[in-house]
Amino acid sequence: MTTQRTEPIIAIATAPGRGGIGVVRLSGGTQVLHALALQLTGKPLQARHATYTPFLNMQGTAIDQGLALWFPAPHSYTGEDVLELQGHGGPVVMQLLMKRCLALGESAGLRLAQPGEFTQRAFLNGQLDLAQAESVADLIAASTEAAAQAASNALSGAFSKEIHTLLDQLIHLRMLVEATLDFPEEEIEFLEQADAKGQLHRLQTQMAAVLQTTQQGALLRDGLRVVLVGAPNVGKSSLLNALAGQDVAIVTPIAGTTRDTITQTIHLNGVPLDVIDTAGLRETHDEVEKLGIARTWAQIEKAHVVLQLHDATQSSPNQTIALPAHLPTVQVLNKIDAQPHAHLPAHALAISAKTGQGLDALKAELLRLAGWQGHAGGEGVYIARERHIQALQAAQTQLQAAQDCAEMGDKALDLFAECLRLAQNALGEITGEFSSDDLLGVIFGQFCIGK
Repeated sequence: MTTQRTEPIIAIATAPGRGGIGVVRLSGGTQVLHALALQLTGKPLQARHATYTPFLNMQGTAIDQGLALWFPAPHSYTGEDVLELQGHGGPVVMQLLMKRCLALGESAGLRLAQPGEFTQRAFLNGQLDLAQAESVADLIAASTEAAAQAASNALSGAFSKEIHTLLDQLIHLRMLVEATLDFPEEEIEFLEQADAKGQLHRLQTQMAAVLQTTQQGALLRDGLRVVLVGAPNVGKSSLLNALAGQDVAIVTPIAGTTRDTITQTIHLNGVPLDVIDTAGLRETHDEVEKLGIARTWAQIEKAHVVLQLHDATQSSPNQTIALPAHLPTVQVLNKIDAQPHAHLPAHALAISAKTGQGLDALKAELLRLAGWQGHAGGEGVYIARERHIQALQAAQTQLQAAQDCAEMGDKALDLFAECLRLAQNALGEITGEFSSDDLLGVIFGQFCIGK
C-alpha cells in the first residue's frame, strides 16, 4: 500500500481561467492549517462555518475578500484538517493567495499537491474506497446527464455495496470450505449440509448480474468507437452529418472528397459514440488518397463497431470489403430515397442520410451492439471502468473453476478453497482492499490538480 503522507498540501481547486469564484484548498498537518488561517484572516474560524473575511498579505492589507471554511479532522473530505478559501476567481488573485499560504506554511512543510492527492488521501484515510474515489474523477469528466448520474451512483457507494455483498457471500463460502479441511472424514457431508454448491451457484448468478450492470457503466464512461467505411461517394460524410445533426464533414458529388479521418462525438440515450468518417476504400494512384486509405484501415483496427455503407443507386451496391472477422459490422444501404426498390443485402439496414429515413433503426442497432439495456437517465447504473470489468471477469473465471473442483468431490477440496481465495482477491482489487502502489499511482495521477 502507498506510504501515507502527512505533510500539508495546497492547490487551486477550481478550473484554470477567470470565474466569479475561485477556491484554494489545503489539507493535512496537525492544527497547522488552523494556525495558518488565523494569520491569514486575523480571526479564529469556527468549525464547519463559513466566515466572511479579508485574506491578508504580509503587510496586513487585503489580497482579496471571501469565505474561509475550516473542517477539522476526521470530518472532512480527506479525513485530515482541511481549509478552503473561496475568493474571486481571477488567476492572479488565486496565485497571490496560494503564494501567501505557502509562505505561512513553509516551516510546516506545506507544498503543492500532486494530481489527485486530495482524493488519494481520502482513500488512504478510509473516507472513500477505490471505486468511489475513481467515480469522483468520472463525475467531473461526465459528458452526458446519464454518465453524471451513473458516476453519482458510484460515488454514493452503490457499486461498492454490490461488490461488498458479493465479497460477504464469497467469504462465507470460503469459511465453510476451509473449515472442512480440518475434518477430512466429514468434509463432503458437511458441505452438502451447508449447500455449498447451491451457494456457489447463487454467487455466480449474482456476479453475472453485477458484471452486466458494470459493463453498462463502462459504456457510459468510455463510449463506443463507430467507424464508417465504404467505397468513395457512398454517403459516409452525409451519414456523419445526419447523425451529428450538423455539417461536420464536407459533402460533394466528387468521389474521394474525404482524405483524412473526421471524428464527431454524438450521444444516443446518454451513451457517447465517437463516429469516425474515413476516406473511401478503393484502388488509387493518388498519394494523398493512399495516405487517407491507410488511416482508414488504422481506424478499423481500433473500432468497436463498423458501419459498412453501400450505394443503393449503383448497379452493384452489395459489394463488401473484407473486414476483421471479430469486428461487429452493420451493412448499411444508403440513398434509399433515390432508389426505393433497391435490393437489400442480407441483414442490412436501408437508410437515407439525406432524408433521415431509417436513421432511428440504425441508432437502435448501434445501441444493441453496444449492449445498452435502455436505462433511463442512467438510473440503476453506476459508472465503471475497464479494470472493474476485468476484475469481475477474473473472479467469474475463478468461480467457474471452483465449481469444477466442487464436482470432483474431496479430491479437489484444496483447489476449491484456492479458487475462492483468488476470486476474493480479484473483487478486492475493485474497492482497493488488494491494490498495488503502481495501480494507485495510475488512478490518482489521472485526476486534475486540486481534487
